[in-house]
Amino acid sequence: MKEGVKKVVLAYSGGLDTSVILRWLIDTYGCEVVAYAADLGQGEELEGLREKGLKSGASKVYIEDLREEFVRDFVFPMLRANAVYEGGYLMGTSIARPLIAKRQVEIAQAEGADAVSHGATGKGNDQVRFEMTYMALSPFIKIIAPWKIWDFKSRTDLIQYAKKHGIPIPVTQEKPYSSDRNLLHISFEGGILEDPWAEPPEDIYVLTRSPEEAPDKPLYVEIDFEGGSPIAVNGKRMLPAELLSELNRLGGENGIGRVDMVENRYVGMKSRGVYETPGGTILHAAHRAVESITMDREVMHLRDSLIPRYAEMIYYGYWFSPEREVLQKMMDEAQRTVNGTARLKLFKGNCTVAGRKSADSLYSCDFATFEEDQVYDQKDAAGFIRLNALRLRIRALVKERLCK
Repeated sequence: MKEGVKKVVLAYSGGLDTSVILRWLIDTYGCEVVAYAADLGQGEELEGLREKGLKSGASKVYIEDLREEFVRDFVFPMLRANAVYEGGYLMGTSIARPLIAKRQVEIAQAEGADAVSHGATGKGNDQVRFEMTYMALSPFIKIIAPWKIWDFKSRTDLIQYAKKHGIPIPVTQEKPYSSDRNLLHISFEGGILEDPWAEPPEDIYVLTRSPEEAPDKPLYVEIDFEGGSPIAVNGKRMLPAELLSELNRLGGENGIGRVDMVENRYVGMKSRGVYETPGGTILHAAHRAVESITMDREVMHLRDSLIPRYAEMIYYGYWFSPEREVLQKMMDEAQRTVNGTARLKLFKGNCTVAGRKSADSLYSCDFATFEEDQVYDQKDAAGFIRLNALRLRIRALVKERLCK
């Protein structure tokens, strides 16, 4: 394989792993390396990245602004399906990987590269997400996954290698955890977070204030939806990336969106992750609120039964699979009437629904009121209950007969 690799496109973040990998690919394969970074909202993390990549030996550095595509075509479809993995993870990293890998394949094709490479370890989920996408979109391209073939055994080894070769890295022995940031979230894992009993230190958080330090006055936010996708905040229409950024700001100021959980990785082990997802947390609550008055009961229950499977598809790396694509069509069809406005109350880490309204609302005060009404005959409920209880009564009668 070493002899057959002439040009590699590396998914490059400038972090510890990919900084070392860039140099290692050149030394190991004697090949040309094109570094590629996707701008998904990392902000200052991209500063100086082009210069660093070129200085480290890359022949070219692509920095692609994918923020709008990320939110519009990946985050919002996932939001329309209310996807949450294992009850708590809004999958900010999971949903970013297929887009990163998709663009990486496109650059490899444009550059005439014969291989792609990534910095995911052989223990995690990202290796699957990257490589499944490569294979789905470019089935014959070579894949170089250094963590599966090199001699390094730990990130401590990488830190030592980087120091030896003068490679600047953002990870130190004092803060040996890794992070991943985009417009949907920032995640932290590894190092000092590997003890599930240890509380995350306050200084790791980036997007959110501590709830204890958040304002003493609640903030109310209104979010408008069309077809299940958010379109406006407090009456102001915004493009997807701008909208999510604004909610990140508002949520972060009020301590919204911190999650500390132990989850089940696809490869079989449990892993502790700490996440900040302020805007995503607000959107999830708001979306559910608008759905509650606009979705038919049986459609909602059917859709909800499929959420765990849909979430697994994203978490496991199957975004570009036929089953996810088919299920997305069903999810989106169920969203046609999800139009309206949700009002959220943000206060010291809590995000609660304060109101919801819609021109397509199925909620009827005439039917739901506990006061006198002219549209509902309560006597009808007696027969409804007797018919629904018929099988239970027959079962009880049989048991009673057998006991005699």
